[in-house]
Amino acid sequence: MKIKFWKMHGAKNDFVLFDDRRGRFPADDRAFIAHIAARHSGVGSEGVILIQTSATADFRMRFFNPDGGEVDMCGNGARCVARLAFELGVAGKKMTIETQAGQLKAQVMQKGVRLWMTSPSGWNLNGSLELAGRNLMYGFVNTGVPHVVMRTGELSNVDVQEVGSAVRRHRQFAPAGTNVNFMEIAPDGGLCIRTYERGVEAETPACGTGVTACALIAAKNGWVKFPVNVRVASGDTLVVDGMLTDDGARDVTLTGPAEHVFEGTLEY
Repeated sequence: MKIKFWKMHGAKNDFVLFDDRRGRFPADDRAFIAHIAARHSGVGSEGVILIQTSATADFRMRFFNPDGGEVDMCGNGARCVARLAFELGVAGKKMTIETQAGQLKAQVMQKGVRLWMTSPSGWNLNGSLELAGRNLMYGFVNTGVPHVVMRTGELSNVDVQEVGSAVRRHRQFAPAGTNVNFMEIAPDGGLCIRTYERGVEAETPACGTGVTACALIAAKNGWVKFPVNVRVASGDTLVVDGMLTDDGARDVTLTGPAEHVFEGTLEY
């Protein structure tokens, strides 16, 4: 069976997307999905995304990590799938997207895509954990998937792989684990961040839900004000906006690029 795909990226966070409205993609074949995502033997990506039919939204988005495991949501991936869905005629410029994290809204603009995120939950602004004899302070919020946020001075000095991997697997976040973000307050009032992504098990060039989590934690602590410009490891800047409330935040949006790379077909 030949399956058409599109390769896209959002701030260098890259994905392989499929139009699966007929339900023919082998979504239960983790090995095949991992093969697609493999850098040297497949198409190569940090995620595989399916467009499927939905009874409650314009379409359903399913997201798979490079290991073939399915997760609830991906911010950069959602922007990419929104642009592709518009281009395929699946949805208009303004659309609704069903995800396992809840229903999203998106708007395709002339430059980039604006995504209305799911309501943030699981807040913890004063978390602490012990790691290698040190006590580390962190913030936590679920922005569709779980995120730890740690404020740091010199972002370039952080060992994202070692510390991120250890925190990701820390017993406090068992059994599912967490994504881990390191955040520096920029002189212009924005943020610079680096993210260790669960499922990728490495630092990623950008993480949309991580960008959102960092902006929310920083805003809640009074370090920044909305809208927040967030610069990621790829060098791209994404914008998080929203409104703080007594119990969290609402109307949270993530705006950034969603670009095509190439398209092709796979054999299954």
